[in-house]
Amino acid sequence: MQPRNMSMSGVVDLAAVKAATEAKQKAEQARTASAEGGGPAAPQSLVIDVDEAGFEADVLQRSAEVPVVIDFWAEWCEPCKQLSPVLERITREYAGRLLLAKIDVDKNQMLMQQFGVQGIPAVFAVVAGQALPLFQGAAPEQQIRATLDQLVQVAEQRFGITGLQGVPEEGAEEPAAEPEAPEDPVLAAAQQALDSGDLPGAIQAYRNKLADEPANVEAKVGLAMAELLGRVQDMDARQVRKDAADRPDDVPAQLKVADLDMAGGHVEDAFGRLVDVVRRTAGEDRDAARLRLLELFEVIGAEDPRVVSARAALARALF
Repeated sequence: MQPRNMSMSGVVDLAAVKAATEAKQKAEQARTASAEGGGPAAPQSLVIDVDEAGFEADVLQRSAEVPVVIDFWAEWCEPCKQLSPVLERITREYAGRLLLAKIDVDKNQMLMQQFGVQGIPAVFAVVAGQALPLFQGAAPEQQIRATLDQLVQVAEQRFGITGLQGVPEEGAEEPAAEPEAPEDPVLAAAQQALDSGDLPGAIQAYRNKLADEPANVEAKVGLAMAELLGRVQDMDARQVRKDAADRPDDVPAQLKVADLDMAGGHVEDAFGRLVDVVRRTAGEDRDAARLRLLELFEVIGAEDPRVVSARAALARALF
């Protein structure tokens, strides 16, 4: 077995262990909070009243983790009284994949003007900081469901936004506490391979797990981390950084430096570099940078504030 660069290996391995530990702790904390009834969002919190003062925090910032549907309404509006209860019920049925923000136009004229609302009820969506018009008037429930289905699909496929976690569907009974599940042998084997430096073995094991369980969070994090380590383990860090500095428009060179930054724990630098590449490029180059950024998001975890911030910056760069 050929010797590895000791300094580079040490940085990468320590960063990987730290990322894996943080991801595992976050997943365990989320499961514990949900089981104890103290999860991040209860059904009633999926429908919120929003005003101009709270719009940035309640809508723009939260749109990086969940699509936010905006219902412009008023007390005197009879069609609003027909539409709003339908939107509220459907939102709760989505169990955290949507958030409904209700805005009273009489009290928030500035927001009404900014969205160009000509009449109410008017329904918009905000995804990763981007506003999308959905429909105006009291639409049929079937049309509303089809529109919201498409919104959720776009949020997941285009931005990787999967919504809030641990939110039960409306009317669902609280699950009874279950005994701790035994350790998954496939994940255990993957982690052991990762710890021992067998990156191809770890990658294959995580892929096997995802083939059976595509939504398995631990496998997604593990695979992203193993692939990152595989990309950087034989890099000449000094040369890679020199190449990127000499050729700022060389997208593959920028991707390599972003990987090095990520593996070394410089998360914000990696994210910022790739967002900048997305902003400056187009076509295949832009898509390559965007996809690499989404891969690095998996290493850290969707709930990490650095990911939330970078996801919003990515949305601004794309549009």
